[in-house]
Amino acid sequence: MAKSVTLKEPYPPGDFAIWLVIYIELVTFGLMFLGYAFSRHADVALFNKSQLLLNQTSGFIDTLILITGSYFIVKAVNLVKDAKGEQIIKEANQKASKWVLASVVFGCLFLVNKLLEFSDIFGQGISLDTNKFFMFYLLLTMFHFMHVTLGTIILFNIFRRTKASAYSAENTRGIETGAVYWHLVDVLWIVLFPLIYIIR
Repeated sequence: MAKSVTLKEPYPPGDFAIWLVIYIELVTFGLMFLGYAFSRHADVALFNKSQLLLNQTSGFIDTLILITGSYFIVKAVNLVKDAKGEQIIKEANQKASKWVLASVVFGCLFLVNKLLEFSDIFGQGISLDTNKFFMFYLLLTMFHFMHVTLGTIILFNIFRRTKASAYSAENTRGIETGAVYWHLVDVLWIVLFPLIYIIR
């Protein structure tokens, strides 16, 4: 009697290309984090004094926003991963679309909050030339801002596809690829926030 074969889910999830992107991004940010750490070690007093001009509350709010957005996209992925059968697929996608849209909204909230923070920093006359701390602060946070912008655009595209019932248990690559990228953005901020805003 033939045994039934259970197909294993592809691991890691998402498209292979996104993992190459993640590797490159982690190396890039890792080098920038190391540069920050060495520069801070060379002039701790300057970095600590400059750090006091940052809005820690804003940075903490950003952290909550990104973590919540990641939770929402996980909910969406789990819904479509269990969807089999035309009617169930449609219902799962419609429910998932609401979670994805919530992630998009939270991505936009992060961008707005960050723009307000940048406005405050530039309003104080601070720029890349002010000192090494603010050079790293602006480079790291603006680079991350660009990643959140791209991530939000990706999530919006996923939202449109869920509205069209494009995902199912047999077709999760697209939504998982977007989710993986969003989690990358989240992880990078979780490292960046304490490094720049908290550690003294």
